[in-house]
Amino acid sequence: MAADAAAQVRLKDLGRFQGWRDNMLVGYGIVTGLAGSGDTPRNQATRQAMSNMLSQFDLVIPQDQIQSRNVAMVMITATLPPTATVGDKIDVNVTSTGDARSLAGGTLIMTPLKGPDHQVYALAQGPLVIGGYRFDANGNLRQKNHPTVGTISLGGTVEAAVRADLVASNGYLNFVLKDADATTAERIAQRINQSLGAGSATSVDAESVRIRAPANGEGLNAYVARIESLAVVPDQVSRVVINERTGTLVAGGDTHIAPITISHGDIRVSVDTQYMASQPQFVGVGGDGVRTIIVGNSDLNVEEPAHIAATYGHTTVSELVHSLEKANVSTRDIIAILQAIKAAGALHADVIVQ
Repeated sequence: MAADAAAQVRLKDLGRFQGWRDNMLVGYGIVTGLAGSGDTPRNQATRQAMSNMLSQFDLVIPQDQIQSRNVAMVMITATLPPTATVGDKIDVNVTSTGDARSLAGGTLIMTPLKGPDHQVYALAQGPLVIGGYRFDANGNLRQKNHPTVGTISLGGTVEAAVRADLVASNGYLNFVLKDADATTAERIAQRINQSLGAGSATSVDAESVRIRAPANGEGLNAYVARIESLAVVPDQVSRVVINERTGTLVAGGDTHIAPITISHGDIRVSVDTQYMASQPQFVGVGGDGVRTIIVGNSDLNVEEPAHIAATYGHTTVSELVHSLEKANVSTRDIIAILQAIKAAGALHADVIVQ
């Protein structure tokens, strides 16, 4: 019972309610105040954007007369929470879209951020924070990280309120699992029925659970909070993750292996080379071409360590790995053994090789 209680996970950590999601925002604008590291005059998009912006202030300047290297055209991205009210602040990311060398020291001019429906939901403006730099002079270049990418902490202001609509038109809430699993979905439905009463929830498929919403929508927030706080023991698919490049192996402790017999051995070949100098004992007068040479003597050694042979009954990957480690089997050899066990059909788990 204690082990089951420790393995229980809140529904809040297993999934989300359908309709509760973040919203992507995007926009394009201009960063000014760059010390000659902005877009070059051949970037027509930047010159047109500058001309359009100045026209908003009754300054009509043809784009072919704009030659400043202190500005850069950028794309702005942000994430709008599932619920937000007018005036809320959000973080924004700024990336260069032209040929600017660096955005360090720049300030983003007020830019509208739009959603997928092309409606403006936020405005972004403010000085950029760059996590790098780029300086060049006389052919010398010093650069750290990516100076053409920056952020503005709380630089976006929400202009249109958004609300998450959790209750579907049929009067039900839909709980969506992060990892689809029919057993876990059924356990969630049973746990909700135990807490809210029989018939309150039904597992629709391996990914979603349908939950009856409260009558007349009263107390929806408290109702959702109560459901999210419930805990179940999620079912897990047995997996063994192998990274042969780093020699890493990760497996669940309860991953089972059928009765097997393992015999493992290898041949080790080593080459030992000793170098010595061949020095002539007497060099006479006029002995042109006589010189010291280096001679290498190589010994080829072949070792065949004792084979490792063992028979296991019904066991787990954890027990097998511990026993092989006691036999001084290397991690890479253990990986090879597990792959062979999987090929033999005795490892009841998915092997994922990275």
